[in-house]
Amino acid sequence: MTSLPQLPAELWLQVFSFLSWKDKLSMRCTCSHFRHLLDKSRPLWRGFCVVLRHFSRYNRRFWRSLAQRHVGSVMVCSGKSKHLWQLSASLPALRALRLDDWREGGLDKLKLFQQLQRLSITSCSTPLKTLDFLFPLSNQLTQLSLCQVQLTCLSSQLLDAVGQLTRLTSLLLHHDGSLWVPTPGSILTHRPDLTHLSWTMITYKTLSRDFFCPAHLSAGGGAVQLSELQLLDYDAAVTQEVLQPLSRLQSLSIFHLYSVPGPVCHLTTWLTSLPELRSLSVHGGHPLAAYVDFLPRSLHSLTLCVELHPDDLQVASLRAPCLEHLHLEPWSSSSDLVRLLPQLFPHLRTLHIRHQHVSDDDFLSLQLLRRLDTLEFGVNTRWFREWVGTNTPNKQLSSGRRLWPCLNTKVREYVQYVSRTFLRVQLGCTFCREQEDAEWSFCNWNSSVLSFFWFYSGYGTLLPTTCRSVGQSKGKERKRVIKFRLHIMASAGK
Repeated sequence: MTSLPQLPAELWLQVFSFLSWKDKLSMRCTCSHFRHLLDKSRPLWRGFCVVLRHFSRYNRRFWRSLAQRHVGSVMVCSGKSKHLWQLSASLPALRALRLDDWREGGLDKLKLFQQLQRLSITSCSTPLKTLDFLFPLSNQLTQLSLCQVQLTCLSSQLLDAVGQLTRLTSLLLHHDGSLWVPTPGSILTHRPDLTHLSWTMITYKTLSRDFFCPAHLSAGGGAVQLSELQLLDYDAAVTQEVLQPLSRLQSLSIFHLYSVPGPVCHLTTWLTSLPELRSLSVHGGHPLAAYVDFLPRSLHSLTLCVELHPDDLQVASLRAPCLEHLHLEPWSSSSDLVRLLPQLFPHLRTLHIRHQHVSDDDFLSLQLLRRLDTLEFGVNTRWFREWVGTNTPNKQLSSGRRLWPCLNTKVREYVQYVSRTFLRVQLGCTFCREQEDAEWSFCNWNSSVLSFFWFYSGYGTLLPTTCRSVGQSKGKERKRVIKFRLHIMASAGK
């Protein structure tokens, strides 16, 4: 019997390009033909990151498959120096490396990666006594992240090591406060290409005038190239003179040290000094009412994890009329917040909100946001039961089977509406416990066919939340992908 003609490889590759990482990996396991097509197509794996945990289980075939796919990003969990040597032998062209829970003090083997550009060291169980491993990478690294790392070296050694990274554009330094680090002004001055900075502020009570720029440069009106700034454990006094070098700043994120604010709201000084700010993220500190009148009109993205009320949002809508991205985690439980959003912020493209309870009418009013691409709700377990039914056992939800029939009328009505308006709808649910993070997502492709998918990711792994526009032709309305997700936080055993 004559075998059926195979489809062209170009057509299969086009189909594979629409699949998620998990689906691509599943297709590799179906047959040798698909495995060959997927492994030989480098563009299909652009941006793919593999997590390596148990190196003794990986054989030559596994390493060869990673090399064929040109994997450029790797996360090593609980690794040692011998694992870096093995990794460099199989993936010498690695460009991004994250070391989580590193078990040894030395990192000399990093010099084996001649093309490494992004390095992240997080949650080290062993203190880092020296940062000499950065010197061989001085002409390579563009991004460096040191998060939850205990540094026992001198602060001068830290500044010298970072100062040698001539191509650095992003620096993230988070520590426990045991090391007193001088002001980042010298780093910003000697690294003109540095555009992103994330800095722990727990050791600072007052920001000196040369905090972001040396005095002799700030006096002459010099400005640093920094465009994104993130401050952790912040509770420091600041003046407008200190912030003069940050005239080009586009994004500001502040995580306050204390949930109970002090007598003075320092954020008003920041907002007054940064009139061109486009993105603002505030976690903790004073309620929104203390600084809402100082929000710049240039804001396009706003994240508020603070105490706020409907009246505050009304003022915010007047101060930032062009807002497109809004993330709200209000400490108050006002039921009017969701209902007001379509009226106050009609141009929203993404909306992330955590709320205790939303009525059916308030939830369905979100369909008035015509430009909305992404809608993400965070709810507690009690409200989740109102969505899926009180008689649905956790076992059924955790197995990822038949979740759609359990959802009540208001979720279905919203999906039916957006399926008529948009080309594709993605409705997802995340159920988080202490040691697991699972997401259920099902897609309505053409208002009639509903498919269901379930996938698991390790605790702490970021689940994909981005959407992209598809199918635009001249003279026709743009069809978008809208993703709606639920986040349910619960403790283990409940």
